[in-house]
Amino acid sequence: MTNTSFYDESLEKNKIEKGVLYLVATPIGNTADISERALKVLKNVDAIAAEDTRNTGKLLSVFDIKQNYITYHEHNKAEAGEKIALRLLGGESVALVTDAGMPAISDPGEDLVKLCNDKGIKVTCVPGPCAFITALVLSGLDTRRFIFEGFLSAQNGERMKRLDELKDEDRTLIFYEAPHKLKTTLYDMLSVFGDRKIALCRELTKLNEEVLHTTLTGAVDIYKSKEPRGEYVLVLEGAKKSKANDWENLSVDEHIEFYTKSGMPKMDAIKKVAKDRGVPKGDIYKLTINKK
Repeated sequence: MTNTSFYDESLEKNKIEKGVLYLVATPIGNTADISERALKVLKNVDAIAAEDTRNTGKLLSVFDIKQNYITYHEHNKAEAGEKIALRLLGGESVALVTDAGMPAISDPGEDLVKLCNDKGIKVTCVPGPCAFITALVLSGLDTRRFIFEGFLSAQNGERMKRLDELKDEDRTLIFYEAPHKLKTTLYDMLSVFGDRKIALCRELTKLNEEVLHTTLTGAVDIYKSKEPRGEYVLVLEGAKKSKANDWENLSVDEHIEFYTKSGMPKMDAIKKVAKDRGVPKGDIYKLTINKK
């Protein structure tokens, strides 16, 4: 580390305050991305609350930082959260970190922040690396308006319901996904959204960083013969405004054809047309059958 200081020691914001919870962003892959302020906070707080103390210990050992750790993760967050709050109310300072990136994003740290807010405990943030923002700016898709969805449900019904709720969203969509669920997720997205542009981002900031710019159809084809590796950030093009929104000028057949041409299966297109027109899907289905 360089000895050059990029902050003013006299500024109150850079002093470690007692009774404060610090949300500290840590590298998502490249150790060099940790900030000087983050290192100062991690070194000088009374304790660090970590998702996995082994991972955090390895990171801090690079900078010769030894600390007192509190384990805080999804499975102990209720009990551990109350203990952390008591320490904060007792005048200690605590830093919260996740295994990588910004704590409280798709992370149980969200619950600790809420708990501290409810108890009147001050919370501040030491900003830094964040996987979904990194992926968004690398995607080449619209960065002006976007929504972050995090992980989709592992339950098929809940996952499909949420995708259905998002299919008309015209903002860029961002998801996290585990490698063992990637193929299923891509197939489900294609069946619900039709073909769209997508950026699949993995190993961000690491030596083997990969950003694959393709379409949902292309991604499904690629991973038929390729096994996903590493955690993924999926950045998906939002729905396009089109004449389908002015369906009064389309016949039922033209309306169905509009969706099938975008890659949507015919039965899904029939359901969508029925929803657009506010009629039972059986009525649309009968019309298509009667014309055969």
